[in-house]
Amino acid sequence: MHSTENYLIENLTRTPSRRRLLKAGLAAGFTLAFHLPLRAVDEMEQSANNKDQFAPNAFIRIDHTGKTTLIMPQVEMGQGVYTALPQILAEELDADYAKVALEHAPPSDKLYGNPLFGIQATGNSNSVRAFWKPLRIAGAAARAMLVRAAAEQWQVEPASCTASNGLVTHADSGRTLAYGDLVDAAGQLPVPPAPPLKNPKDFALIGKPLRRLDTPGKTNGSVVYGIDTMLPGMKFATLAASPVFGGKVKHVDDSAAKSVPGVRQVVVLDDLVAVVGDHMWAAKKGLDALVITWDEGPHAQLSSADIWADLRAASTKDGAVAKSVGDIAKGLSQGEKVDGDELPFLAHAPMEPMNCTVRLTPGACEIWTGTQVMTRVQATAAQAASLPLDKVTVHNHLLGGGFGRRLEADMVDSAVRIAKHVDAPIKVVWTREEDIQHDIYRPVYRDVISASMSGGKIVAWKYRVTGSSIMARWFPAGFQKGVDIDAVDSAVDIPYDIPNLQVEYVRAEPPAVPTGFWRGVGPNNNVFAIECFIDELARKAGADPIAFRHGMLGKTPRLQAALDLVAEKSGWGKPLPARAGRGVTVQPSFASFIATVVEAEVDDRGEVQLRKVTSVVDTGIAVNPDIIVAQLQGGLIFGLTAALFGEITIDKGRVRQSNFNDYRMLRIDEVPPIEVHVVKSGEEPGGIGETGCTAGPPALRNAIYAATGVALRRLPIDRAALAVGRKA
Repeated sequence: MHSTENYLIENLTRTPSRRRLLKAGLAAGFTLAFHLPLRAVDEMEQSANNKDQFAPNAFIRIDHTGKTTLIMPQVEMGQGVYTALPQILAEELDADYAKVALEHAPPSDKLYGNPLFGIQATGNSNSVRAFWKPLRIAGAAARAMLVRAAAEQWQVEPASCTASNGLVTHADSGRTLAYGDLVDAAGQLPVPPAPPLKNPKDFALIGKPLRRLDTPGKTNGSVVYGIDTMLPGMKFATLAASPVFGGKVKHVDDSAAKSVPGVRQVVVLDDLVAVVGDHMWAAKKGLDALVITWDEGPHAQLSSADIWADLRAASTKDGAVAKSVGDIAKGLSQGEKVDGDELPFLAHAPMEPMNCTVRLTPGACEIWTGTQVMTRVQATAAQAASLPLDKVTVHNHLLGGGFGRRLEADMVDSAVRIAKHVDAPIKVVWTREEDIQHDIYRPVYRDVISASMSGGKIVAWKYRVTGSSIMARWFPAGFQKGVDIDAVDSAVDIPYDIPNLQVEYVRAEPPAVPTGFWRGVGPNNNVFAIECFIDELARKAGADPIAFRHGMLGKTPRLQAALDLVAEKSGWGKPLPARAGRGVTVQPSFASFIATVVEAEVDDRGEVQLRKVTSVVDTGIAVNPDIIVAQLQGGLIFGLTAALFGEITIDKGRVRQSNFNDYRMLRIDEVPPIEVHVVKSGEEPGGIGETGCTAGPPALRNAIYAATGVALRRLPIDRAALAVGRKA
């Protein structure tokens, strides 16, 4: 379990009683709540028989046809939770998996708060981790109640009955009853206080590569993403915000825009201008025709060079101590120091650009969007519309990519402010250029490490990470005593046995540039810096990089086993062509244990070709192995893309990149063979969505180091430094 999760569990949640956790009542048949964190209990107990108010954090409905509906507390953005969570539920419930249906949860921190966060949010690779036990307990309790209802009808002992595939069977008589026939009787029964859970050896669904429930709709086009929303009488809008961070609108000449066919209105706000049209094309053409003069404000001369200079200066200062073990000063009396690894700003660039549809009336506001933070969207809309919270309805959709970008609600704020000036429902869509140039960026980071060795092992390690604090803005409880728990994630819980260790954090905020979560955030910085320096120390010790790591992983046998297997599967040690190499990385991030090897070749011009990627993961019980493999493959591609090409740069207060022509993606012909091996494990599930993204960059950097001897200190890859005849 990593540090962020530990902190949130210890400080932000409480454990309700089992009875309250599984409070049942009647609603459209038999309704069973399966998770109830924080303060939802009283409301739920008061409204157990009222369908309109019976809204637990996440709940199960079984109707008279036997259909089981799971109200999803987490959102689907490609990571597979719309299959994995129903799989967990159906397993313990012994439901007919073919009759499982899903509905989006409405916004409510009380009723749908992620138990590891205490708020309704999807992120941190913890959907399965967070709901593993609540779903199993819910399913087991529901099954027990259905079995008892059948037993009472037959006047037999419940122990003589079994459940399977949505049916209760009395073995001695051969009688059966479908769940749909039992919901009324089951709803009258008390909830078992401690329902027994299945032994994993008896799992029939968990561990199977079942079909994804969201795939049919995605393949036949019936799925509706936020950007697909269509309302009667709806208008379309797109917008331009100040190209300079913090700038304002000074003057707008809209005469040419208003002459564009289909343009209905130009909305001018203090920080943006929107064009409203009958369709998106009219709005976009109208926006192109605007002549906007901007008051660029105090950041008009801001550059990447300024930001890096400030960050490097800040990294020389002592930081707040996040962890200290042993005597670091004594341990470092003779040591190696790396001046600093550096990671740049990164944009999210999801395939579905930012969008939000708003229907605003004098007394109510409705929102259609795809978001990772339902309640924050609701609160943001309420504030922008000057309405009470209960007058705002949020309709969530599948997300066409999130990566942390949709943990923000800025697009909802802008859309509602525009909607206040439009007498119709309105869909606001950001162009790709606006999306990339007005993102909430992955922070720039600088890491300074000092270490000393004795007997071929590390005996002292001092690590200082410098960067902005996302937690201080997004979740203040995660920023305490000068330490951002996300910024030091995977640094304070480094897997190696090091007797003298100190981890520090220096908060350094870039002027005006907004920063946020980006598929891994703290871990994708810290794993990169740590694993790259480990390779350099291995070379200094004259040791093989895998053997060097293996010797210091005594307290993490699951990681040792993954490292052994990845060495075997990757062909570690086999001959390679000149200027080709293999690089390895290990990580216990997100409660999963992963070892990854990247094989790469560098040509004389410094261009890097990916030859092969091999990853071994012990993520505990694999609810759906196919989803795990897919997530690791996608995460590795995402992370390797960033390592090879990803960088947002700033000049004169403006983001220079604007689209995929200059914010490059890894193309299909550049993607190497990717092998993922899932270790069979009986441990509770770990997180998987961000781990591949975290693993790819350091393994690639270490492969380049092995191939060329060049120890790159920052990303993206500097091809000039790798060219033959050039120095790093």
